[in-house]
Amino acid sequence: MRYRRFGKTNLQLSVFSLGTMRYLDSEENARQTIQQAVLLGINHLETARGYGKSEQYLGAAIKSGLPIPRCQLHITTKISLVADKDTMRCYIDESLERLGLDYLDCLAIHGINTWEHLESVQRAGGCMQAVQEAVADDRVRHVGFSTHAPLEVILAAINTDLFEFVNLHYYYFFQRHAAAIELAHEKDMGVFIISPADKGGRLYTPPQKLKDLCHPFSPLQLNYRFLLSDPRIATLSVGAANPAELVEPLSVADRDDSLTPIETEALQRLETHAIAALGSDRCSQCYACLPCPENINIPEVLRLRNLALAYDMTDYGEYRYQMFENAGHWFPGIKGNNCTQCGECLPRCPEQLDIPALLFDTHNRLNGAPRRRLWA
Repeated sequence: MRYRRFGKTNLQLSVFSLGTMRYLDSEENARQTIQQAVLLGINHLETARGYGKSEQYLGAAIKSGLPIPRCQLHITTKISLVADKDTMRCYIDESLERLGLDYLDCLAIHGINTWEHLESVQRAGGCMQAVQEAVADDRVRHVGFSTHAPLEVILAAINTDLFEFVNLHYYYFFQRHAAAIELAHEKDMGVFIISPADKGGRLYTPPQKLKDLCHPFSPLQLNYRFLLSDPRIATLSVGAANPAELVEPLSVADRDDSLTPIETEALQRLETHAIAALGSDRCSQCYACLPCPENINIPEVLRLRNLALAYDMTDYGEYRYQMFENAGHWFPGIKGNNCTQCGECLPRCPEQLDIPALLFDTHNRLNGAPRRRLWA
């Protein structure tokens, strides 16, 4: 296991962090998963107030005894924005009680996803006052934020200088947030990449075409190596539901060096194949088409189409497409079939794509049966 400095927090975190959203079938399974993760060198465990019994199970595992002392173990929990400081004080106390801890190494404001959220977090006398009080009395050591926001909101949140770290989405198949990675690095913030296996493409169950293109690596390993080769990134979440799911991710836990020529060749093969497979219908993800009067997240809809057609990532596309209109500010926008063909996006597209036709095509391909969200 490699370890990296988590920005200005100066914590030395394992390059893989255990995310604890998926181990919730029993307290015993949670304990075994946490024990195995720590035995394999993971020293950063991340949970959230909103993850069912996750904090409770993590607290029980810590109480039962782990292979390293508390001072070498780094615990992060996330608490969503609330309207007032009194509620935030209560929530911090409740999280500490469930975890059985007298301090948190890191507290992340969970889901700064909109301009309204960003305004709220900067409001004098609001919930951040309670967070700052917790820092002052040493119940919280470091403060950051997690986000599913558009890039512009993330950049603005980083520029508030209120935070020491950021948890965000960034993967080989989604590089829109590259500018946020760079700005966070410039400000010496810790960068934590969330859900690189699941949100990064459901790479634990890849289609055969994707496996063939990534050979001799698995798609999951190649995505991890793409991320770990970037020294600006401190740690990646691995959301193991049981101890066995730690095996493949941690097979590259000692590989945080530059990409090898063979890895670079595999990534180039993915790019070359997508260009050939999509032809003149390929969306380059420039985002110039926005804003859409109907609030369709055009680039994300067309990104899912790109992946489905180029790599047979239809299952992933359906999974993400179904989140439109069902996940609020965590995944904003409406489905492509709501396009009115107003034409406002067309002159803004540098590829001169027939965007309305592609939106309807994506809807027909990916609008499968509704799926239940884990935290619906």
